[in-house]
Amino acid sequence: MELPFYLTYKDFENNYYNNLEKWFEEYHITSEVDYLKQLVNLYSPYLYYNFAKDQLQADASVQIKDCFFPYYEKIGISFCTSCDQNNKHISKGINHLFEWKTITMMEYAQHILDKINRHIAKNKIKDNILEFVNDYQVITFRDGAGLCVNYNQHQSAIPFLKAYLPVSGRTVDIAVYRDFIFSIVRIAEFIDKKLNEVLAFEHMMYSKLKSEAKFKVQMNSQFLTICN
Repeated sequence: MELPFYLTYKDFENNYYNNLEKWFEEYHITSEVDYLKQLVNLYSPYLYYNFAKDQLQADASVQIKDCFFPYYEKIGISFCTSCDQNNKHISKGINHLFEWKTITMMEYAQHILDKINRHIAKNKIKDNILEFVNDYQVITFRDGAGLCVNYNQHQSAIPFLKAYLPVSGRTVDIAVYRDFIFSIVRIAEFIDKKLNEVLAFEHMMYSKLKSEAKFKVQMNSQFLTICN
């Protein structure tokens, strides 16, 4: 069962029990904890644990390669060979340079929307935009330099994109995105409350993201120690 992705807390709350019922209809040997664990996986990529405030906060961003042709040297830039391997439209033998760039999910969604609209215009078709949201050739196509989408990484963004991208049109809705940023923490709190009620504390989003944040700090500390 593909769980719906909601951009507002109200929609998530109003549909929680209906979706839970559908979950039980499809998976007979299961529990509400299993359902909640799937929701944790669905929404946790858009949150992070804030040590200073000891709470979860919205972090709807993605790291992506910003590639360009090596017409000049730049400090801290690496060669992007994977872009050429994944895209037959880029001439062989040309190594792109790239730097990692962090963009918001709204910017990422607009980038994907632009790709789809270029494909639709080029092929003179009138298909639903959402039909191409996971089309490998469309999503990974690059005409020269620019943002280089990693198809495997892209898979985790599919639920969000299906909920956020318009069926037709050329721009994403800023107001809808703001609602999502405002709602995501409340959605997480709702999920954690349900997990707390069934005593599944170890699966709570708060516990999961706090543990991951501590692990990253420890790894960074060990790395700095080794370097020094």
